[in-house]
Amino acid sequence: MKLHLHLVRHGQTYFNRYNKLQGWSNSPLTEKGREDARKAGRLLSLTHIAAAYCSDTTRAQDTAQLILEMNHKKSVKTATSSRFFREQFYGSFEGTDMAAAWYMAGGPHGASTYAEIVEKFGIGATKDFLKEADPFHDAESEGEFWVRIREGYRLIANHARHSEEDPDTVIHPVHDGDDILIIAHGNLLLSLMQRFAPEGYDLSERPMNGSITTFDFDTDKIDDFDHALTLVEYNRTK
Repeated sequence: MKLHLHLVRHGQTYFNRYNKLQGWSNSPLTEKGREDARKAGRLLSLTHIAAAYCSDTTRAQDTAQLILEMNHKKSVKTATSSRFFREQFYGSFEGTDMAAAWYMAGGPHGASTYAEIVEKFGIGATKDFLKEADPFHDAESEGEFWVRIREGYRLIANHARHSEEDPDTVIHPVHDGDDILIIAHGNLLLSLMQRFAPEGYDLSERPMNGSITTFDFDTDKIDDFDHALTLVEYNRTK
């Protein structure tokens, strides 16, 4: 089954406004963040959303609800929350000023900013360097991150499989070609872009809050994950 996944970066939070890392930490949406969500809601208001997913953080849940409330196509009314859709975990750097955190992570490797780490070593290194710099080593490595994220997409693939095999038992079955909403996070989106998108995109900066990135997801390829997602568009705001 092929599904169209519309990944919306959550609306601006207070941690975004203060330039702090927020992976698994909760920070509420600002009023601008609520407008970011409503803007995405207007862009998707005529799209029938067959299913919706988000992380179990309030910024993602609130963004999802604002978008779904604006939909005019009798779409699903609530999003399924799961830890599998969370942002990268920054360990003891959670809540730290972003510039300071990336300096501590990249400095020993000759890269003093996030953009420099990405340019010299790739996005995967931002995770591994931060884990190395975390005195508790709780921050997610590149490998740990992808084990978790893949389980989120397996959750969607299982929904599709059950919808095909036994649709009468699925409250909101999905069908081939359906549109799915996922509330995503900044570094998560950059990581998906590095793994699945062709070269040529600037991944040194996070996509805009409330922007829409769309992938086609072949659920039959969940066990061949590197070939499961195909980019359609990135960072759409209009």
